Amino acid sequence: MKIVFLIFCTSFFSLNLFSQEKVEVKDTVKHSVKKAVILSTIVPGAGQIYNHLAMPRGKKRAFLKVPLIYAGLGGTGYMILKNNQLQKELKNEYNQRIAGNDGLEIYQQYDDQGIITLYNQHLNRRDLFILGFSLVYIIQVVDAAVEAHFVTFDISEDLTLNISPTMLGVNQAGIRLSLAIK
Repeated sequence: MKIVFLIFCTSFFSLNLFSQEKVEVKDTVKHSVKKAVILSTIVPGAGQIYNHLAMPRGKKRAFLKVPLIYAGLGGTGYMILKNNQLQKELKNEYNQRIAGNDGLEIYQQYDDQGIITLYNQHLNRRDLFILGFSLVYIIQVVDAAVEAHFVTFDISEDLTLNISPTMLGVNQAGIRLSLAIK
């Protein structure tokens, strides 16, 4: 009788164990700010995607920044190349004029001083777009680091601010502020 009872209990409990729903155990490893910064430094936008994957369900919006990052880098990169090309073209035009050769037809309306002015404009624009490219790159790395800090930041629905009078010293009155998360 004991053997039958033991077999029945074993089969009953084993069926119950296998019939339960599988519960996913979420990885409790702390989200790494350093990893987000390194990823974003190597591949622009990778830190934002890393942060997006670690965020809870309701707060996932980090991947929306990636197209903006690539638009900023692509736009400034294009303008760097375009202004560098025009700057070289104008330099070649000026050197051709100094050598006594005919230059390009599109620059015939400008005198030598006009060519030098255009050259300096495109040189300055190229340098400004290099600065812009660098700023977009640095901002996306900083954004990945800041957002990585807030991945596990808990914002409770009930925040309570208590303001109460208090005595700071024998003759000094003050106000005590306390923030409680319930």
